Amino acid sequence: MQVPDDLTQVGYVSGPFGVTGSIRVTPFSTDADALLNVKTWWLDKPGLRAVKVRTAKIHGGDVVAQLVDVLGRDAAEALKGAAVSVPRSEFPQLEDNEFYWADLIGLAVVNLQGEALGQVTDMMHNGAQSILRITPVAAEGDKAPERLIPFVDQFVKTVDQAGKTITVDWGLDY
Repeated sequence: MQVPDDLTQVGYVSGPFGVTGSIRVTPFSTDADALLNVKTWWLDKPGLRAVKVRTAKIHGGDVVAQLVDVLGRDAAEALKGAAVSVPRSEFPQLEDNEFYWADLIGLAVVNLQGEALGQVTDMMHNGAQSILRITPVAAEGDKAPERLIPFVDQFVKTVDQAGKTITVDWGLDY
């Protein structure tokens, strides 16, 4: 099977689950839609390869999955630490004003005054909301601190994916 050009990492195998060969996957998203709906995942352990998903369900904050051809706890344990990726083209469709984290990473962030705050380099979740992790544009040799901006309507005013820009109500001195 040919490796898709749009593979996106959506989680990682955090360990085995039970004794039958099921694995526990820690998703990067709180809803894990891509993991639950896509029937072929790509794992990077021992090498990048496609695996068929027999079953997948939410268990706690993780996804528990049974993969075809992974039989027994030892086989599941061998996958611990593997990155789990799926083709971006197979992600479920979103409603208006909803975004996948992967689509936000790399976008430039500017405030309402037009001042550049930096670039989204990562996303995280604190239990209440998603948070943009912004790496500032710094002059050569300067080490500007990163910014953490809650991804909520109060601060995030527009997301222009075509223009690769997020506009926020956030000052340079925050």
